[in-house]
Amino acid sequence: MAEAPAYYARRGGLLADCWTLLHPPYTVWHLSYVVLGAAVAPHVDVTALVASVAAFFLAVGVAAHALDERAGRPLRTAIPDQVLTAAAAVALVLAAALGLWGAFWWHGVNWPLAAAIPIGAAVVVAYNLELGGGRWHTTLVFSLGWGGFPVVVGFLAQAPDASLSGLASLSAATAAGVALTIAQRALSTPARALRRRTLGVSGTLTDLDGEVLDLDRQVLLAPLELGLRALAWGVPLASVAVLLARS
Repeated sequence: MAEAPAYYARRGGLLADCWTLLHPPYTVWHLSYVVLGAAVAPHVDVTALVASVAAFFLAVGVAAHALDERAGRPLRTAIPDQVLTAAAAVALVLAAALGLWGAFWWHGVNWPLAAAIPIGAAVVVAYNLELGGGRWHTTLVFSLGWGGFPVVVGFLAQAPDASLSGLASLSAATAAGVALTIAQRALSTPARALRRRTLGVSGTLTDLDGEVLDLDRQVLLAPLELGLRALAWGVPLASVAVLLARS
């Protein structure tokens, strides 16, 4: 039997395909960066935070993953291309609408937030459709777009007053999001290769005491996915802890 394309992948019809398409652990992980950005702002507006998380769920959880699946079928779902395209388009439009509402109709005009909307949409399309021959499908774009950008937008959605302490907090939180996303990619890239593009693994590992360990796919995959699972829980919990510490 072929290896599942991801540890959270499910089989069994449309609902299972939708679950798999959403990449639930990774989607929650990246939404937590929005929470972290809001948490380091001087004041936290719950309505703005909820709208920001909803917008990123639509843009990242739905649109980005639908485009990625349409481009190369990495998750091997049976969702038709037309449905994936429509889901991505509708989700991006709704995400942009939430952003525009926050930028122009929620407590005055927020130009920095307005400027972030087309940037986010462009990154989603360019990265997931691998435009420019894959020029945008890189670790740098992924770490900035999926790690740093949500932190910045979560912060900007709170319409904070500019201050040195606020900018310092934002810089540290953004750097943390970028670094953690680089770690995610460093673990997930070989894990995906083992699950999706490896026919078999053979070999042995001999330690200094002479003990021999037979290598196979699961031996190599286990520590990678354990790290991903731990981070997928740990990063959201840390972001919530920072947010709760504000209350």
